[in-house]
Amino acid sequence: MTGQFVKVCSLDDIEERRTRAVEIDGRTILLARLNGHVYALQNMCTHDGGVLGEADIVEREIECPRHGARFNVTTGEATRMPAVAELETFEVKIENGNILVAVNW
Repeated sequence: MTGQFVKVCSLDDIEERRTRAVEIDGRTILLARLNGHVYALQNMCTHDGGVLGEADIVEREIECPRHGARFNVTTGEATRMPAVAELETFEVKIENGNILVAVNW
């Protein structure tokens, strides 16, 4: 089910192959820009709840700074231990150069 779309920032605010944390209603979401697309993921490692934070994207993956777990930014899939559960993902659309994320809360 698609939630309500909320404008979070401008597309120009995120560099290619980088992530950026944004806050929506007190909850932090991680945006990732890769190959002209923007993805939105939970900003919390599924291994131990650590913040993923802003980082470079290497081969479609981001790495948790705490224990090295990796996640695919396009799907949220956990790709390296110690994480095994995927990240929650959110629908994204671009309108007039702005990034909008669908939320259900």
